[in-house]
Amino acid sequence: MKERFSSHLFWGPYSPLSALSGIGLIILASSRFAFAIVCAGTLFWVYGLTTLVFASARNIMPSRGKSVVLLFLPTVFCAFFMLLIYLINPLLILGTSFLLLLVPPCCLGSGYFDLSEPVETIEFVSRALYESLSLSGIILALALIREPLGMGTLSIPGGLHGIVELFSIGQNAESFSLLRILSVSAGAFLLLGYGTALYRFFRERNNPHHN
Repeated sequence: MKERFSSHLFWGPYSPLSALSGIGLIILASSRFAFAIVCAGTLFWVYGLTTLVFASARNIMPSRGKSVVLLFLPTVFCAFFMLLIYLINPLLILGTSFLLLLVPPCCLGSGYFDLSEPVETIEFVSRALYESLSLSGIILALALIREPLGMGTLSIPGGLHGIVELFSIGQNAESFSLLRILSVSAGAFLLLGYGTALYRFFRERNNPHHN
């Protein structure tokens, strides 16, 4: 656990892009920029509250029912956040509910709950929040590439239909016909593969010893 906390948030071996943690969430949430924004807010909310409650109640956490509690906490916080979105914009949650359900498993798979030794609450929570921001940054960056190039639009949450398109190039634009693949999962995997290759190239140059 100490090795994980000493690992660099971006270049380290435990960073989201290095370990490709939450790859399903990355692919689905980056399909539209509006979905990526909602997912980023959910990640920050779930990671922050889950680690805060877990760190505060670590001493009274039951040993036999720990896995049940860990499954319960992020699921409840995610459901509450989805309820807030529903109250603000019901149509938006209809388009994002499936991908937001992947946030709790992603949080549980982060490795922050396998504590072998005590860690200060502030350090524990802040480290988890930084990782959620790092993962959110990857999703937002991919969405900013996929939606404009693949769909010819750029959307944000809001409006009567759940999202608002800031601009629309049009489905018949021939110059974007070859880039439509970026809007589907296959194109997202292709883009993520190139991005991961570039990331690891620059990681080797900036951090050759994988600190």
